[in-house]
Amino acid sequence: MSRVTFDGATRRFPDSDHPAVDSLSLEVEDGEFLVLVGPSGCGKSTSLRMLAGLEEVDDGRIFIGDDDITDQAPKDRDIAMVFQNYALYPHMTVADNMGFALKIAGADRATIADRVLDAARLLEIESYLDRKPKALSGGQRQRVAMGRAIVRQPQVFCMDEPLSNLDAKLRVQTRTQIAQLQRRLDTTTVYVTHDQVEAMTMGDRVAVLDRGVLQQCATPRAIYDRPANLFVAGFMGSPSMNLLEVPVVDGGVHFGGVVAPVERDILAGADADHVTLGVRPEELVSSQGGISVEVDVVEELGSDAYIYGRTRHEGAEHTIVARVDWRRPPAKGDLLTLAPASADSLHVFASGSGERLG
Repeated sequence: MSRVTFDGATRRFPDSDHPAVDSLSLEVEDGEFLVLVGPSGCGKSTSLRMLAGLEEVDDGRIFIGDDDITDQAPKDRDIAMVFQNYALYPHMTVADNMGFALKIAGADRATIADRVLDAARLLEIESYLDRKPKALSGGQRQRVAMGRAIVRQPQVFCMDEPLSNLDAKLRVQTRTQIAQLQRRLDTTTVYVTHDQVEAMTMGDRVAVLDRGVLQQCATPRAIYDRPANLFVAGFMGSPSMNLLEVPVVDGGVHFGGVVAPVERDILAGADADHVTLGVRPEELVSSQGGISVEVDVVEELGSDAYIYGRTRHEGAEHTIVARVDWRRPPAKGDLLTLAPASADSLHVFASGSGERLG
């Protein structure tokens, strides 16, 4: 049983005013692929390093299955780590790099050779086994680092931004391979990334952190459809959600020249006469009433197109992003009138606390 449990795990650094990880309580199911995501400094890598034993746990506990590993040495935790910089030994061949942990553990040569070959076949790097790392591309080195973790047959994989050194095309290709590989091995995996697209496409569940605090943990679809607060709403999604503070009126909220319908029960939870309204770019459509947006940039992506524009709202200027018809996109300088496509496309948050309403 390789379920991972963070039970109020906290890490404080001496030179910091607040914990790097603050009372993290999170359960990763056996065989699950969980992604930790958030901006730089949010505590995601520190959380992973606490699990791996590379950072101390100041408060709380961490379990693998029923075993409390909080104070265990890293070598005793049965965890394999894949680092951002691959951490390969330059003087060793690919085969020796992959089998080194088994050699240190005292495994016999035949066992090491068999496991290395099995992993190499799985990763399609058999032809590279006699090469040194300097003779490999970034993507090949990344697969060798994965292979080194696989041959150990650990209870848990820990992956710390393993794709960040790859170019954009190879990163997309490799993230698919890692997700497929994890499904085949069925090994519990905790994966760290700052890239929310990577998180949404790879994880069974996604845990969003900000300033050391867990904001939401759910499936990618649930996080996209029902973000728990303003931080998650603004961070998850590419392009990010449009967020505007709007006044509460009879029947809903005032959005430019229209009243966007919001249920009375939802607005009853508001802590003021204003709420923050969120609308994703794909849910804004041309309308006779709404907000007037002047187009600054048109971003054409082949089968998709987005406009980035400005609007005056409540006496302040705001940036608005909307998806438009890629066959007939507007031009820079055009004026558009945009409104939410439907009541179901609205996300309403308390302006004070930032928490979701309804």
